[in-house]
Amino acid sequence: MKAVTVKEIKAELNELSHKEIQELCLKLSRFKKENKELLTYLLFEANNEAGYINSVKNYIDTEFETINTDSFYYIRKTIRKILRNIKKYIRYSKKKETEVELLLYFCEKLKNFKPSISKSTQLHNIYYRQLELAKKHINTLHEDLQYDFNVMIESLSE
Repeated sequence: MKAVTVKEIKAELNELSHKEIQELCLKLSRFKKENKELLTYLLFEANNEAGYINSVKNYIDTEFETINTDSFYYIRKTIRKILRNIKKYIRYSKKKETEVELLLYFCEKLKNFKPSISKSTQLHNIYYRQLELAKKHINTLHEDLQYDFNVMIESLSE
């Protein structure tokens, strides 16, 4: 089955009633966890971006606490999982401020992680890649936010 274009989907949705659209959304939420998470964000959390950022930060905190530190293999594996989920949450929001704030928070947690990431080249590279990505997105933000985030980057770059 070939997927139709967004334009065709939009045209078809315009012809449906409110109840039919509601049923389609509920069906969509049953198929994938990501669809349900996106609907949750759009319905409950999009109005309160600060609360959403705090909930993702809490997720990051709990995940960092559960990392198996027996070997760097397990650490890398878990760090990549955390980063993959952070990127998914960033995709839901689509706001550059949220992206930069979450990436910088992830970098801060990674920098302060014990055992030190300097002993693992891969973890070190993940850290600097995310820091560079945050720097790249900072340039598109408002000047005041740029200053605040650049101060955070300076402290992380030391």
